[in-house]
Amino acid sequence: MCKTTANMYRLGWDERNGGNISYLLDEKEVAEYLNLSNVIRTIPLMGVNAADFDATPLQGKIFIVTGTGKYFKNVEGDPETNLGVIRIPKYKKGVELLWGFTDGGRPTSELPSHLMCHMARLKADPDNRVVMHSHPTHTLAMNYVHELNEKKFTHTLWEMCTECIAVFPDGIGILPWMLCGTNEIGKATAKKMEEFRLVVWAMHGIYGAGKSMDETFGLIETVEKAAQIYMLTAHLPRINTIKDEEMQQLAELFKVNYRKDFLNL
Repeated sequence: MCKTTANMYRLGWDERNGGNISYLLDEKEVAEYLNLSNVIRTIPLMGVNAADFDATPLQGKIFIVTGTGKYFKNVEGDPETNLGVIRIPKYKKGVELLWGFTDGGRPTSELPSHLMCHMARLKADPDNRVVMHSHPTHTLAMNYVHELNEKKFTHTLWEMCTECIAVFPDGIGILPWMLCGTNEIGKATAKKMEEFRLVVWAMHGIYGAGKSMDETFGLIETVEKAAQIYMLTAHLPRINTIKDEEMQQLAELFKVNYRKDFLNL
């Protein structure tokens, strides 16, 4: 968590207190370090109508999460203030703090969106562990100059780097601009995550999900590299490109389950 947040800040993806990460932990591993019966305090979920949000499938699950208003650049130097280990309790609203947020802080305001996404991804892949939100510069810039159509947006990125169709063969989901920190955007993102591991929030940033911190970071990193190449070349006449038949050959070579409907074959 410390290394990832430091890298994301260094790359310019998470300015100020932008961005957030949640990581589903193994209870047995956590128990080696923390007394799981010692709840420091219970923290209400920000911006959530309790009647509309049901985290029952995650009851008893433990996460390490970034804090609201916290700067990624400060996590490595003071993790106990900027991070928290939380548990989703039974029969209670909010979350139980087991470690961290020593200055009285609380989890990211996007935690409901994260939890909804975890529930969606765990249904699709029981090994999913990480949900990551950031504001990668070129991906965000691309939102303003490229049609926000999932097939077209994904196809353009697949054309930018040979590895893209192998790294995110399931493509990229896209949401229109929505008010952040609400149940509505959380539900919409979770719905997209039933079929995508990557979801763009238009004119805001991107959500990624994966089995590990490296996998999730790598997904966003690859999208951002492709978006950068697009932004460097979009205003120039294109002489060469990766053809759809070639992308198909790549996907089949790497034996990935790619979105065939996102290619023009």
